[in-house]
Amino acid sequence: MHHAFTLSGEMLHALPSGALYWPAQRLLCVSDLHLGKSERLARRGGALLPPYETRETLHRLEAEVDRTTPAHVLCLGDSFDDLAAARGLEEEARLRLARLMAGRDWTWIEGNHDAGPVEIGGTHRAQLTLGPLTFRHIADPQEKAEISGHYHPKLRLKGAARPCFLLDQDRLILPAFGLYTGGLHADDPALRPLIQAPALAILTGPRAIPVPIR
Repeated sequence: MHHAFTLSGEMLHALPSGALYWPAQRLLCVSDLHLGKSERLARRGGALLPPYETRETLHRLEAEVDRTTPAHVLCLGDSFDDLAAARGLEEEARLRLARLMAGRDWTWIEGNHDAGPVEIGGTHRAQLTLGPLTFRHIADPQEKAEISGHYHPKLRLKGAARPCFLLDQDRLILPAFGLYTGGLHADDPALRPLIQAPALAILTGPRAIPVPIR
């Protein structure tokens, strides 16, 4: 149910969940988990949301780890809604995350919401280059062969906005993997300098659906 494509000569799989899998590297990549968002909103006097998003996001991540059995998991930034949310992670969630990390490489890329949750373990980097591909949180319009997150892209189809990957010849932008996340529509002006025609939006959902976009 995934969509397979090539970027800089490497075969990649856009998964229906919004995760990315790189078979040759046994690498699972997710972006913008935003763990602890409901706690952060409540702490700062924002909207009161049911505090279940961390549990559900970790459940979804666990399902992808079980399905793909990666040797390396790469989180592309904004893994926590802020550093206080990382420090305040409930013990159950902390233990669940530790079980996911056990026995495999785990890399946290710095995001604009978090500088990398150093108390949780794993490797912490501003960006990471593997083979021809560079992984970072925010896309750089001057770079190529790049995979990033940050923008939480979505595409409206049949009246409903669905999270999506954005893909052109030079880069891939991942959707947010976290439960409580907004996003930018694929035609938002902020994305126009980054995604050039010919381009695809790969919709998430029951299956990954590629849709040509202008």
